[in-house]
Amino acid sequence: MSGGVDQNPEWLATSIMHRRGASAGREGETHSLTEERQSTYHYTIGPYSEPVLHIKPGDRVVVETRDAFAGALKSERDKPSELLRVPFLNPQNGPIMVEGAEKGDALAVYIESMWPRGENPVGTCANIAEFGGLTGTLYTAMLNEPLPEKVRKISVDREKVYWSDRVTLPYKPHIGTLSVSPEIDSISSLTPDQHGGNMDLPDMGPGSVTYLPVRSSGARLFIGDAHACQGDGECCGTAVEYPTTTTIVVDVIKGWTLDWPRLERADFIMAIGSARPLEDATRIAFRDLIRWMVADYGFDIWDAYMMLSQCALVRLGNFVDPKYTMGAGIRKTFVEE
Repeated sequence: MSGGVDQNPEWLATSIMHRRGASAGREGETHSLTEERQSTYHYTIGPYSEPVLHIKPGDRVVVETRDAFAGALKSERDKPSELLRVPFLNPQNGPIMVEGAEKGDALAVYIESMWPRGENPVGTCANIAEFGGLTGTLYTAMLNEPLPEKVRKISVDREKVYWSDRVTLPYKPHIGTLSVSPEIDSISSLTPDQHGGNMDLPDMGPGSVTYLPVRSSGARLFIGDAHACQGDGECCGTAVEYPTTTTIVVDVIKGWTLDWPRLERADFIMAIGSARPLEDATRIAFRDLIRWMVADYGFDIWDAYMMLSQCALVRLGNFVDPKYTMGAGIRKTFVEE
């Protein structure tokens, strides 16, 4: 079965989202957020843009996302430096206002499915001047010339990503950028931080629930930057970027005050940190995971710390953005009684 849909939706009945969410697992209304309804896509995540949709906890939203380049790179002959204008990358749907979400709550976003959108869908991967993990950048200043610009167009369907005549990759989609609004700041959609943002975690796809710390009334949910597949690190700076029809279910967990985003799947939980340098992102993620184990699963702090040295899962989101993202996780079998 394709990786574009949650293959084990039964697990949701035991998820934090359903056990603690305001909707108590009740299915709400389904909304359609098409390109036409969205109209204006956003390149910053903050409290100042006009809401595009109002929903209730438990509602489902079917979202038409654009690719990270807003479709500007149309052929392998294109040069990103001529067609892309930084920072106008990673167009975001939203903001979506969620009834009852207030500062101090957590927003739960379950990704139900992600499908390629358009006739004969094609993804795009690109080398972009002074962007990526193995070249000089604005933040890692070098005197060498930028790496050569290069655009790859890759056919995608609901089963496979056809990288080349030699290599076919599995279709394993995820959302690169998922956010709620900071309380006062408006942050580039290229940047991950406490609000979520451009985390690029490959686990944040169908079958996952992301928990985001609400900072403002209505939460102001943003979503975009879908990837048909991506390896840990996203080392060249781009994944197989593509437009999607993505279906999410949104809920509110009252009084669950988070410092950083968290993620849950059927078999593990994960805390997410974003910072520079990379080791500080890792420290944030591990500290938040330990605090989570203490607060919600009854662990002693030092026992949790030592135990994670034996069984932790670590996921590298990206090390190319203005801040780097790391996830620190543990399998549920080790924490649930």
